[in-house]
Amino acid sequence: MIADMTESLISVIEGAGRFTRFSAAAVKGLFVERPGRRQMVPLVMEIGLRSVPVVLATGAFVGMVIAVQIFAQLHKMGSESAAGPIINISIVSELGPVLAAIILAGRVGGAMSAELGTMKVTEQLDALRTLGADPVSYLVSPRFLACFLLVPLLTIYSDAIGVLGGYLMSVRFLGISDYHYWHQTRQFIQRWDVFVGVGKAFYFGGVIGLICCYKGFMAEKGAEGVGRATTDAFVASFIAILAGNFFMALFFNNLYDYLYT
Repeated sequence: MIADMTESLISVIEGAGRFTRFSAAAVKGLFVERPGRRQMVPLVMEIGLRSVPVVLATGAFVGMVIAVQIFAQLHKMGSESAAGPIINISIVSELGPVLAAIILAGRVGGAMSAELGTMKVTEQLDALRTLGADPVSYLVSPRFLACFLLVPLLTIYSDAIGVLGGYLMSVRFLGISDYHYWHQTRQFIQRWDVFVGVGKAFYFGGVIGLICCYKGFMAEKGAEGVGRATTDAFVASFIAILAGNFFMALFFNNLYDYLYT
């Protein structure tokens, strides 16, 4: 029993070490061999432009669902006018970044993991090494950079459409006063809330890029190995996003208290 636990712990530590070295090599590749336009443009199209519809749809429905739930609770207390700041802060600082990142982890992260995993099992990565190229710098660094920069941008789109969806549902369908909705929002929501959401999105984008590429590089032989790597990539990204959101919420709350109180 103890031997099995020790072996599992050693395996976890070894895996963490491999991932750390892999991540360091990916970041280093940004400075050693800067990704060119030929590498970045297809990634921007795939990760950024083609993700816009699903991100907008997710943000809109999230905003409307939050509006319905918040209104139902506040209506019992006769405080419907307070719905605006609650809805918008929830979207901008928490749900918008997290849900956008989860959607992108499934759509973009899974595709990257499957693509790199296929290259691994068909020995294309070994071919790159034979030609003198570093597969991590050539393949991973551009994908990491694209995710790091584009996920925050997509999060802003998700937040904007989520705020609009929450407004339309609250004011046009649930009958909340237009004036009180925006007046309360301007009183309570701050630039800090937007900063927190975008700051989280940078972390989420980097995590998605590194974890999904790493799982692709670690794929085992055969189609089953590629499928398992793709599944593991999404699960690991999902857990990293939720855990990271928790710790970053604590960090930003303490930072706000330190700076403004």
